[in-house]
Formats: sequence, structure tokens, C-alpha cells
Amino acid sequence: MQAMLHRLSDLTILRYLLASVGALAVDMGSFLGLMALGLAATPASAAGYTLGILAHWLLSSRAVFTGRVARSGTARTRQKVLFVVSALAGLALTTGIVAAAQALSIDPRAGKLVAIVLSFALTWWLRNVVVFRALA
Repeated sequence: MQAMLHRLSDLTILRYLLASVGALAVDMGSFLGLMALGLAATPASAAGYTLGILAHWLLSSRAVFTGRVARSGTARTRQKVLFVVSALAGLALTTGIVAAAQALSIDPRAGKLVAIVLSFALTWWLRNVVVFRALA
């Protein structure tokens, strides 16, 4: 119970959740807009997620992990590369779930909702533990 209370008091995950909501708005808005324009669900999902990645980097590096962002040089470049790798892992998961939903004749929007939850969990873990780990 005490560990749970400590986790709730950690504002990093709350800021990450808010950043994710902002990036998700970009992602879903793009996904739905592109589908409305006639683009197939799988590439629309990939494009939306990519735009969401850009929004998430800006929010994560400026409002979430502020004390753990490398200032410049090789360390900063490494964080950017790892952030992109974590995003690509989320993109692969998202695209795969949407494609699987479509292949199973499930509404791709339902697949996207499942992908949102799983991608959030994966990218939070990667970014908190790997990308923005505490600076020595």
C-alpha cells in the first residue's frame, strides 16, 4: 500500500499521462482525419502515430522528464535516438494491432483503442527506465 501511495505521489507519471493525452490527440486526430480522406486504416494509423511521436518528444523533454534530459552533445543525441527507438516499438505494436484487427474484420478504431493502452504501457516503461533514466 505504501509503495502505491509513493507511486501516486510521483508527478512524473501524471505529467507523462498528460503529455500522452496531448500526443494522443494529435495521433487520433490525424488517424481519423486521414481515414476520412480515404487513406486505409493501417497507413493512417502509422502516420497518426508518427505525428504523435513528434508531439510527445516535445512534451516529454520539456515538461515530463525535465530533470533527466541531457543538456547537449552525445548524451542528448543518445536520448533522442532512444526516444525514437521507443516510439518505433510503440509504432510497431500499434500498427500490428490495427492490422490484426482489420484482418479479423474488427473495426480498426477498436483495434486502435487496444493499441493505445498497450503502446502507452510499453513506451512509459521504455522512456522512464531507459531513455530518461536518472543522470549520474
